[in-house]
Amino acid sequence: MVRHRPPRTLTPPLTPPPPPSPSPRAGGSPAGRFTSALRGERTAALLGAALAAAFTTAFVTGLISHYMQHPPGWAQWPSRPVNLYRVTQGLHVIGGLATVPLLLAKLWAVYPRLLRRPPARSAADAGYRLVVLLLVGGALFQLVTGVLNISYWYAFPFPFTTAHYWTSYILIGALLVHAAREWPTARRAVMTRPGDAVGRRGFLLAVAGAGGAVALTTAGSTFAPLARLALLAPRRPGTGPQGVPVNTSAAGAGVLAAARDPAWRLTVTGRVRREVVLSLDDLRALPPRTARLPIACVEGWSAGATWEGVRLRDVLRLAGVDDGAHVRVESLQTWGIYRTSRVAPAHWHDPLTLLALRIAGEPLHPDHGYPCRLIAPNRPGVMQTKWVHRLVVE
Repeated sequence: MVRHRPPRTLTPPLTPPPPPSPSPRAGGSPAGRFTSALRGERTAALLGAALAAAFTTAFVTGLISHYMQHPPGWAQWPSRPVNLYRVTQGLHVIGGLATVPLLLAKLWAVYPRLLRRPPARSAADAGYRLVVLLLVGGALFQLVTGVLNISYWYAFPFPFTTAHYWTSYILIGALLVHAAREWPTARRAVMTRPGDAVGRRGFLLAVAGAGGAVALTTAGSTFAPLARLALLAPRRPGTGPQGVPVNTSAAGAGVLAAARDPAWRLTVTGRVRREVVLSLDDLRALPPRTARLPIACVEGWSAGATWEGVRLRDVLRLAGVDDGAHVRVESLQTWGIYRTSRVAPAHWHDPLTLLALRIAGEPLHPDHGYPCRLIAPNRPGVMQTKWVHRLVVE
């Protein structure tokens, strides 16, 4: 009996599947490029949400700073809480610096989409790509110029405050358009739990840790207990004459000789019932007052000090000033945007607003405004005029 074996069939060798073609949302990048699993929609969505919160906070605190320095006619900023500007501007600068690692991580996660080919597939898509360009460009501009500003390195030929202010509106507008368009995709991505969560979690924790490290090494510029860690701070508490930092020295402002002149006088003029001229001895003869107030600068640093002098309202009342008047405080400095400042009624009526003559029990150092300076609650440092010699009532 002969057994017949079934015919043998040849199995074709196994071949690897072809590489997946890029999805439309990933842009027309060639196969094999940008293949990191961390560059998914979920990563981009989570980083985008964090960036949106950071930029919104920076926008709001930046507006507070701008309008405190340039108040509109219909608004008068309050003199209390005393540390309001110190907190908001510290949050603006420290939070802005902590956003740098976050923005770099976001750009790393999405740049394949930014480089896709063709750049636009329709007129509507081209318009949206322009919005993305404004968003990315505005974010980089704000962070780069902001870092240069707090470093006192003005490597750009335009006024920082003006450019920073108007670019913030472009940035926040582009952010709103981008968020509205991407919301459905981002929401779906966040709600989905893919299998590669461990790697993504580690990546996001690393980004958060980098941002936290930047904040920790900057916060000491305004939060004294962390001063020893303030490696990235533009100014540290405890440094400078009499333990308080300064941005502009008397020599740099060109007022050293005038400030030390025995003939110095403080004049109260303008819309007054009687003009008043006071020597330094006359000021010292008025009832002395003491206030614990910070110098809080737009660069984010701040330092508290005990100031002694006379109340601004006591000096103005010697001249018979009306309660609703505004006061222009003028410095011996003859140049610079901030050689004068305006004091609204809410501030000059406040008993903590002083014409300071001493700091920490000592006469003012020339760099702190000797012989007389303005110190008031809840005001930017650039408006705490030094080397005061004239009060003009408006």
